[in-house]
Amino acid sequence: MSESLYDFSVNDNANNAVSLDNFKGKILLIVNTASKCGFTPQYEGLENLQKKYEEKGFSVLAFPCNQFGNQEPGNNNEIQEFCSLNFQTSFPVMSKIDVNGENADPLFNYLKSEKKGLLGSKGIKWNFTKFLVDQNGEVIKRYSPNTEPKDIAQDIENLL
Repeated sequence: MSESLYDFSVNDNANNAVSLDNFKGKILLIVNTASKCGFTPQYEGLENLQKKYEEKGFSVLAFPCNQFGNQEPGNNNEIQEFCSLNFQTSFPVMSKIDVNGENADPLFNYLKSEKKGLLGSKGIKWNFTKFLVDQNGEVIKRYSPNTEPKDIAQDIENLL
């Protein structure tokens, strides 16, 4: 297992490898997302956070996932188009991944081991689970899907 968040590489929506080392020094909110979920309107709140704090060194990183109720059936292009058209997202929406199970993306295995969920569970329960990471790559907090992005703003400000 990697020592640091910055040791991981993920794929962007064109399947190009992106080193998380590129985000060193930034505060990150890493989220598993879906286009057809009851929590999908949170994209708007995530974009609001992006706009509000981007110039201060913050970024949302969205990772579409189809593991919960098949709520992200599209391919990477369809997902990107959905996010752009419906929510004018300016933050990176990465390649679709698994967050649980044997094919889980190594980044999410790392995040889950750093900050466990309710009652110490590791597994991600649903879309829009969020992980706040500080400028040094330390996973600070894990938020449940029903935590609205605006309710994370104070935690972001505390890190700025």
